[in-house]
Amino acid sequence: MFDKVLIANRGEIALRVLRACRELGIQTVAVHSTADADAMHVRLADESVCIGPPPARDSYLNIPAIVAACEITGAEAVHPGYGFLSENARFADILTEHGIKFIGPSAEHIRIMGDKITAKLTAQELGIPVVPGSEGGVNDIDEAKRVARDIGYPVIIKATAGGGGRGMKVARSEADLEIAMSTAQSEAKAAFGNGDVYIEKYLEKPRHIEIQVLGDGKGRAVHLGERDCSLQRRHQKIWEEAHSPALNAHQRDEIGSRVARAMEKLGYEGVGTIEFLYENGEFYFIEMNTRLQVEHPVTEAITGLDLVQEQLRVASGADLAYTQSDISFSGHAIECRINAENPTTFAPSPGRVDAVHFPGGLGVRVDSALYAGYRIPPYYDSLIGKLIVSGKSRTECMMRLKRALSEFVVEGIETTIPLFQQLLAEPDIIDGHYDIHWLEHYLARQA
Repeated sequence: MFDKVLIANRGEIALRVLRACRELGIQTVAVHSTADADAMHVRLADESVCIGPPPARDSYLNIPAIVAACEITGAEAVHPGYGFLSENARFADILTEHGIKFIGPSAEHIRIMGDKITAKLTAQELGIPVVPGSEGGVNDIDEAKRVARDIGYPVIIKATAGGGGRGMKVARSEADLEIAMSTAQSEAKAAFGNGDVYIEKYLEKPRHIEIQVLGDGKGRAVHLGERDCSLQRRHQKIWEEAHSPALNAHQRDEIGSRVARAMEKLGYEGVGTIEFLYENGEFYFIEMNTRLQVEHPVTEAITGLDLVQEQLRVASGADLAYTQSDISFSGHAIECRINAENPTTFAPSPGRVDAVHFPGGLGVRVDSALYAGYRIPPYYDSLIGKLIVSGKSRTECMMRLKRALSEFVVEGIETTIPLFQQLLAEPDIIDGHYDIHWLEHYLARQA
C-alpha cells in the first residue's frame, strides 16, 4: 500500500479521499488554491501545498504545479477525485513519466472512453448495447440527413468530446436538422475546442441508469449494481438512488453481468461507471466515466464497500478481493446534491457560512467540507454537500430523507434544500415514476 497520497482536488471529495486514506494508514497531501487556504481538507491533511491563484486553470488544472507538489512532499500517488484532472489522459501519462501512480485507469482507457465515438464503438465490440446512430463523426449536412432518415426522427446531435449537456441539440424533423447541427458544433468548439459531432436516435422518455464497476486491471471485474440518476436539471444530476425503481432483480443482474464481462475483456483498472439510457425494457450505452462518481456513496450504502479504499488497493497492485458472488445488496439508498444556489432561480450563492448543522441518526450520511465561518469561494462548482440516506426499503428511505432535510441547516447562504423538500411531496417522486425530462417539466410549471 502507498505511504503517501496527494489529493488533487478540493471540497467534499478531497475530504472523502482523505478519510479513506486515513483509515488505511496512508499519509495525505492536500493541494489548494489561495482561495482554499482555509478549506477543511487542507486543515486535516498531513501536509498541504499551495499550487496557485483561485482560477482552476492556474491551480487545480495546473499539472506542473501538482507534479512539483508530489516531488516536494514525496507523494507516491495522486488521487484525482472527480472533475478537474480525473479524466485527463495527459495528466495520467505525465504522472507515470515521473514515477507517480495515477489512482485510476490507464491513460489508454481514459482516451478510449473520453471520446464519445470511440467509446461507443468500443462498447459495441465489448457486447454492450448502444443507441442506434451514426458509425462515427458526422460533419456534413447531407450525410447527417441520410443518417437521420435511416434511424428515424427525432435525433440528437452530440459533441464527440462533450459532457454536461453542452454540444447537444435535438432535431425533430429534417427542417430542424441543419440549425441543430450547426449550433451543436459551435457549442462543442467553444466548450471543448473540438467541434466534431455525431448523431443518435433521440429517446423520448428514458431513464438514466448507470452501472458501477470495479476492476483490478488483470482481467477481473465485478459490478456493484445500478444507480438511477434520472432526476436532472440541464443534464446535471441532482438526485440519485439505488436500486432503480424501474428495474427488477433479473434486469439488474443481466445488464450488470454484461458490463462486468466487458470490463474484464478491456482489462479495466479501478472504479468506473457505464451510463445507459433505459426505455421500454432496453438499455442503450451513452458513455463511460473512468473515475469515481459524485454519487458513489449510494452504491456504498447498499453494498457496504468503500469505493475509494478499493481504488487505493487496486492502484497499489492488489488483486480484486471479490468475485461477483461475494457482492450482495441490502436495502435502498438516495443521495441529494446540496448546492449553494437559489432553490428557484439556481443562481449561485457563494459567501460566508454563518452556521451549519448536519442531520444525523441511523442511515444518514453527509459528505461535506462546510463549517461555520467558512467562506464559499465563487470560483468553483456550487456543490457544497451530499446528503445520503439508506434504509430497508425505498419507503423508509423517503421518510428518512424528509426527516434529514428538515434537520439540515446552512445559514448565511442559499441552498437547494427547499427544492428537495418540495420534490418529496410530489406523487411521481414518491412512486418512482420519473424520467430524465421530469424535473425540467416540473420546474417549468413552477416558474
